[in-house]
Amino acid sequence: MKKTVCELFAGVGGFRCGLNHIKDVEDCKKPEKWETVWFSQWEPAEKSTQYAHDCYVYHFGTPLDVDGNDTTNMNIEDVDKSKIPDFNLLVGGFPCQDYSVASSLATSKGLEGKKGILWWSIREVLEEKKPPFVLLENVDRLLKSPASQRGRDFGIMLACFRDEGYTVEWRVINAAEYGYQQRRRRTYIFAYKNDTKYAQRIVKKSKYEFSENPEDNRNSVADIILREGFFAKTFEVDTLDSNLLKIVDLPVGLGELSESFKFDFQNSGVMKDGYVYTVKTVPSYDGPVITLGDIMESEDTDVDEKYFIPEEKLYYTIPDVTHSDESRERLSKEQRQTWQYLKGAKKLPRKAANGHEYIFSEGAIPMIDAYDKPARTMLTSEGGFSRTTHIVKDKKTGRIRLLTAEETERIQGFPTEHTKYCKVGDEIVEMPLNKRRFMMGNALVVNLVNDMEKTLSKIFEKE
Repeated sequence: MKKTVCELFAGVGGFRCGLNHIKDVEDCKKPEKWETVWFSQWEPAEKSTQYAHDCYVYHFGTPLDVDGNDTTNMNIEDVDKSKIPDFNLLVGGFPCQDYSVASSLATSKGLEGKKGILWWSIREVLEEKKPPFVLLENVDRLLKSPASQRGRDFGIMLACFRDEGYTVEWRVINAAEYGYQQRRRRTYIFAYKNDTKYAQRIVKKSKYEFSENPEDNRNSVADIILREGFFAKTFEVDTLDSNLLKIVDLPVGLGELSESFKFDFQNSGVMKDGYVYTVKTVPSYDGPVITLGDIMESEDTDVDEKYFIPEEKLYYTIPDVTHSDESRERLSKEQRQTWQYLKGAKKLPRKAANGHEYIFSEGAIPMIDAYDKPARTMLTSEGGFSRTTHIVKDKKTGRIRLLTAEETERIQGFPTEHTKYCKVGDEIVEMPLNKRRFMMGNALVVNLVNDMEKTLSKIFEKE
């Protein structure tokens, strides 16, 4: 089977870098193992610029639709999905939203999702292009959303796959638990058409026969999750008892599912023929670990002064103080606008909307991030005055600073300087520092896709 790809919600090309094992920015110009026939990247919050799209184009160029038009920077909801070139693998890291449907029809036919909910554009692509394989990424809370009806949103997604003739595997993966440089938990979804050789091979490889009775399939599904499935072949987990599998039958209609479905999805599972099997798995990995220190600028590197934090912004008192108590007396504005205050434990008087007064408490987090552990999860607010921003001790000078743009790229497994340039029309421009950090906070860990590609290649070679 040809290794052709469509990348939705492409950002700066995390899936593309991962599938093609791109380690250096110069590798972007080389022939690729996986051919991306079309991509889509549009940021509605950016009115005059489209930095992510333009960074992607700088590295990889612009693929045209079947009519010869460039539709890569359009709102995906407005794209005519029939004009996307044919492909065999759909990939994308899509936003986590409320996926409820706007109707309670008895069946899914004619059912419309709410405007602006991007899952429905993915479903349109599945319906129109019918790709044999799909690999998606989302935040780990997807399995539990919304809070008022836990599991409904993921159930809707699985039902959409079911209706289009797919089997689905999923796994919540923390990159650091498989040796990589960031403690980042994300849900990965692998779906495949039931008529693929892979789907048939999975059934045949199982030590146990599949039955119409889901209870009889416990051992078969456990075999997929533990040994034979896509994620099992890529990221090993400890053994499990098949009796621990939770099973549920998805309602036939999406409307019914949207209104009443609740289910406690675990971090691993399979959806086959409308039945969901899910269980909690534990990673099995004892190999080397990449730490924050491993990807930092070296002792020989002169880091730009703009990254260093002024002394007056570091501490408001002696460095050993790790908490503040303002329940009796407030600190000054200057004291509170320091990193020591922001990252320290706090007690603050608060008043609720109903007039109830209470004390808000918050625990301390380490002010300086340790070099001997993987980095904490990087967010889009990285570099801003936020508790979640990484602060490090510069290896050359010992001074305290923020991460460089290049370090944020390496934390996500991208090539160094991947986000430095964009192509806007015929002009090459530099991406602003805050945007480079934002792009990396939004991205996936490329190393994980590197690993998944090895399994995907074996699957495609047998199709």
